[in-house]
Amino acid sequence: MRKILSIVLILISSVSIAQTSGPNYIETYKDLAIQQMNEHGIPASVILAVAMHESGNGTSKIARYMNNHFGMKGRNSNKQIRSSYKDYSSAQSSYQDFISMMANRKQFSYLFNKYSDYDYRNWVLGIGRGGYAASKTWASQVLGTIKKYKLYRFDNRPADYAEAAGYNKPIGPSKTSIKTASSVKIYKVKKGDSLNEIADKFGLSVKKIKQKNALRSNTLQIGQKLKL
Repeated sequence: MRKILSIVLILISSVSIAQTSGPNYIETYKDLAIQQMNEHGIPASVILAVAMHESGNGTSKIARYMNNHFGMKGRNSNKQIRSSYKDYSSAQSSYQDFISMMANRKQFSYLFNKYSDYDYRNWVLGIGRGGYAASKTWASQVLGTIKKYKLYRFDNRPADYAEAAGYNKPIGPSKTSIKTASSVKIYKVKKGDSLNEIADKFGLSVKKIKQKNALRSNTLQIGQKLKL
């Protein structure tokens, strides 16, 4: 009887942890995700959802003991845990490495110029097509996490943004992003444009534009969309 009771208590505890770990993870890491979005252009909702999915809302072993929130594989300097996954000095380092991988690998880097920092659906589908995970259901699961927790409220969405079919209705920018949402501008590159001219026109620095759009050179393409 005691054994049965113990099993029931364990199951109840597991359900309770599963129900609370999501909101707790969001509260802990949303500011870090928003910071990365504002610096690099990846929607905060995508960053959070991928991290939540890959780390079990921060409860996985590699997240707890190795600060690995994105399932990144590589060199592991943690002598106490043998693993093919990378270990990091902090969760922030894990987030930064994820962004760096997105910006530096060809199958993902094009997303920075193609999609805005609130088009979470196309970002997730693009990351999935790039082979981030082997599972065919990975993209739908990550999108499900975004919708379940309404993570899109952390993205830099214009106040009058009307989402396409298949998206959740906008609920307005969160308190955290309300200052940045209205200031986000998209400029479409025209024939003869240069980064210097665009920077002068909008009172920005070339370095800032390159950082916000994850550009590695000053070369522009006609029709390319830049976040300002």
